[in-house]
Amino acid sequence: MMTKDGSYTHLHLILLVSLAGVFAWSAVKPYDYFTWVLEVAPAVIGAIVLLATYKRFRLTDITYVLIWFFSIILITGGHYTYARMPLFDWIKETFDLTRNHYDRFGHFFQGVTPAILTREVLLRRSPLQKGKWCFFIVCCVALAISASYELFEWAMSIATGTAADDFVGSQGDVWDAQQDMFLCLCGAVVAQIVLSKWHDRQLENNE
Repeated sequence: MMTKDGSYTHLHLILLVSLAGVFAWSAVKPYDYFTWVLEVAPAVIGAIVLLATYKRFRLTDITYVLIWFFSIILITGGHYTYARMPLFDWIKETFDLTRNHYDRFGHFFQGVTPAILTREVLLRRSPLQKGKWCFFIVCCVALAISASYELFEWAMSIATGTAADDFVGSQGDVWDAQQDMFLCLCGAVVAQIVLSKWHDRQLENNE
């Protein structure tokens, strides 16, 4: 919870230090440094923004934890590439799957985390109230973020050719972008259904 003097809580320090540790690990001999930079950039930019706004606009613990978890997903994907993440390679081989699904896992949480973050910002900084319109707008924002990311992947592919293949990570699926966006939307819907009450309690305590 929030401290009166604006200093970091124990939970937030743990999240920050552990994230820095994972980042340092990921930077050591990743599969491809170009892919690593592209994958970890959103996590780094997000961390800088959160640190800069920490005292002026402190988020709820659940939002910070979700951002931390999604950042871990991004950073780990940057180290191995999304198509080569070892745990999901093992799942692929064990269950005779056609592809490594780590990117699908990541895109689901690309919906979960922005959904709760967007929900918090809207409820705290706009006239919007909890309800159907909030649910709908949060889903739209999460889907817009996902679509923007797919457009960025497309732009990098056009600009660099095969150099961005590991970043795009389609693994031969011509419908990869559409499936990624669908999973993001699913994540946004599930997050609001499952986490809203918990999030609301933390919002009340954060006031």
